[in-house]
Amino acid sequence: MSATPAPATPASDDRLIVALDVPNALQGLALTEQLGDAVSFYKIGLGMLTGGGLALANELKQEHGKRIFLDMKLFDIGNTVENAVRGLAQFDLDFLTVHGDPHVVRAAKEGASGKDLKILAVTILTSLNRDDLDAGLIKAGDVQDLVIERAAKAFEAGADGVIASPQEAALIRALPQSEGRLIVTPGVRPAGAELGDQKRVATPANAVSDGADHIVVGRPIYRAEDPRAAAHAILAELNSAQATAPNRH
Repeated sequence: MSATPAPATPASDDRLIVALDVPNALQGLALTEQLGDAVSFYKIGLGMLTGGGLALANELKQEHGKRIFLDMKLFDIGNTVENAVRGLAQFDLDFLTVHGDPHVVRAAKEGASGKDLKILAVTILTSLNRDDLDAGLIKAGDVQDLVIERAAKAFEAGADGVIASPQEAALIRALPQSEGRLIVTPGVRPAGAELGDQKRVATPANAVSDGADHIVVGRPIYRAEDPRAAAHAILAELNSAQATAPNRH
């Protein structure tokens, strides 16, 4: 009697972006080797910038064929942002974050002109709630309303997409300006995972079904006993009946 075949392992899916929030490029490269072909898209942020982050981004892109999201959250006067983005665009990366202020978005788009680099505007960080906004002297109003307002203004300024919590994804997707634009959601946690410093969260399936094109997951994967298995579990959820992708690119 033939043995029952093992269940198929989910293929990589670029809707999942794994955050390489580890101290340096050597640890980041080791994690990508553990994950292998299960993951095709990685985020490299400020925490690794002085630990070889740009070199790792280039190596993963050019030598391993991975897609790269450089999470710099740039904010400065327009001329400085434009020059910074023009320099970063030479690395042939895929996504770059800037703050969602319209003058920043416009400058970043100018700096990325002629390149395939997508400019993603940060609305309000997923680690912040209304108390945090009050402490930062941000104008009054419901957090969701402020996120939607910032997303609309960023789209009008030319942003290719926005960064927002999964709790706001459906509301942003409903904006007329979101047609053909990307929604990328950090703050995604599989059911039962620790929240860490995230305050506005959802599961992978919920984030995608609400309109997110990509989800960003860090600690639930890189702190897992078996990171590859953790990634496969999220991929399985993304391809389950509970998840749909209404605006996949």
